[in-house]
Amino acid sequence: MAMAKPSSGPRRRSRRSRKPVLAIGLLLAVLLFAFWPRLNGYAVAGASVGARGACSCRYLGGRELSDCRKDFEPGMWPVILSEDSTAKSVTATVPPLSRQTATFREGEGCLLEPWTD
Repeated sequence: MAMAKPSSGPRRRSRRSRKPVLAIGLLLAVLLFAFWPRLNGYAVAGASVGARGACSCRYLGGRELSDCRKDFEPGMWPVILSEDSTAKSVTATVPPLSRQTATFREGEGCLLEPWTD
């Protein structure tokens, strides 16, 4: 009759099993660093287009903010909209990369707030 071997406590991982995880993490960090300018540019552009388009839709078109998402182009799914009805402004955010605000001004329409960069 075969008997099970008693365990000698918790097993320690060898250093070899950490190497693939570290290599993948390093590869992701290098890719993020390499594509950061492009990714950041897309986020700023998406938030700017979203804010101005949704502000125009809301305050010039008179539609609900939730209805204004229908006007977004494909690929703008990360853009989140919020409204400040007292200031007549719409803020579009691409978390955590960019936030842009467009404000409605009578006679001028919806204008993006100045960038702080």
